[in-house]
Amino acid sequence: MENGFILLITISVSLLTAFIIYPIPDDKVALRTVINISGAVIKFCIVLFIMALVADNKQIYFKYRIGEFFLSFNADPLAIFFLFLSSFLWIVTTIYAVGYLEDSEYRSRFFTFYSLCITATAGISLAGDLITFYIFYEMLTITTYPLVVHNGNKESMDAGKIYMIYTISGGLLILVATIMLYSTTGKLSFTTGGILVNEPQNNYLYFIIYILFLFGFGVKSAFFPLHYWLPRAMVAPAPVSALLHAVAVVKAGVFGILRITYDIFGLEIFTMLSLDTLLFILSSTTIIYGSIMALKEKNIKKRLAYSTVSQLSYIPFGISLGTLYGEIGGVVHIVHQGLMKITLFLCAGVFYKIYGIKYVDEIAGIGKRMPITMLTFTISALGMIGIPPTTGFISKIYLGIGSFQHYNFVGISILILSSALNSFYFLPLIYKGWFTTPTIQMSRSNVNKTYLYFLIAPLVITSSLVILCGVFASFYFSPLSWAERIVKINYGLFEK
Repeated sequence: MENGFILLITISVSLLTAFIIYPIPDDKVALRTVINISGAVIKFCIVLFIMALVADNKQIYFKYRIGEFFLSFNADPLAIFFLFLSSFLWIVTTIYAVGYLEDSEYRSRFFTFYSLCITATAGISLAGDLITFYIFYEMLTITTYPLVVHNGNKESMDAGKIYMIYTISGGLLILVATIMLYSTTGKLSFTTGGILVNEPQNNYLYFIIYILFLFGFGVKSAFFPLHYWLPRAMVAPAPVSALLHAVAVVKAGVFGILRITYDIFGLEIFTMLSLDTLLFILSSTTIIYGSIMALKEKNIKKRLAYSTVSQLSYIPFGISLGTLYGEIGGVVHIVHQGLMKITLFLCAGVFYKIYGIKYVDEIAGIGKRMPITMLTFTISALGMIGIPPTTGFISKIYLGIGSFQHYNFVGISILILSSALNSFYFLPLIYKGWFTTPTIQMSRSNVNKTYLYFLIAPLVITSSLVILCGVFASFYFSPLSWAERIVKINYGLFEK
């Protein structure tokens, strides 16, 4: 349990922030802002400290027995990778949300549940076993619902109902799979290389258990055809969209798939049962489907939502390739996709907040009126296409090399087709924004200049990282270097 209490402190910071914020009156903007940002910064500093310990190969874990089971937390490289992303983007989205919600009602309620979502995400990141993981995974479902329905209109309430039906159903599948796994093996702890390697081989049952896990986590991962809730949830405010797509919900789904593949089944059993083929088919289908739907969508936020459906599946796609470079490309895309997608959604929020822009045609000429916002949007959109030297290029080049390693020409074709479709639905937005004249009369909303800085600063930070994490990908603490650390542990065992 060495250093284990620091993991509890890490989770508790955002929980304490939520409890402090809730009773603050909505008109106490300065007080709430200071508490929000202070909590986010403190948590991020603690995460950086833990990250340094893990990089130095320190073991950091905590266990508390509850009957036959444990509440356990463990800071392994994969946990820290996801925790770093969520804690950093908590700072960014909090700053943005302060500016975006300046004239909204129920701001204290909003930030309370926002902090609770980050608490759940931290618990998911650090969970050392399936029971702990499940508790925080369901906490994330419950605490996200008030954010989805924040606007309180019929469209929001309908979207929230669909969200809960889908995510609770997915959670039930995970619970059934967990019970079956424990009944079969008596084990639930996440273990490097998996817990099934030395167990009696019951291939049919293991296959069924993985399918249940896959479709359970596939709901939040927005796998086709389990994605329907995600575009509908775009009725929520822009900070919530960013939370759903880049920080917490969908990432929790793919993180669950990684945990089950690496630390429950292990790559050896995963491949032996042909689960890699199943995951490849499912993720490839979702990649192409999401891109086609994005191409057809005229609402900017919904286009970005379908783009998430597509881009997020690059992560399980990389895992399914079964090659060193493919695995690295999939894992690093957790951070890379997060940086690009959060920038795009925050930009969409600024377009709407300042000029009321919701649809593709309305973006014409906006580059002359909002050059910084349009520039950050352009950088991240080019990253999604895979243009160097962005993070998207790094992800796709590793996935491409990973496909070549096993002569997977279908995988290569999927990547090429996906990038082409990305171009078809992002380049027209870039062209319209920079090189056309406005087709509608736009009136600028009266946004307080101070709050305008709160909206713009996060875009500049995240879009800069889209470039910097690509240019300096080989640096020791870069997302790529950390992904290599994660994959080589698991893939090294697989090769043996």
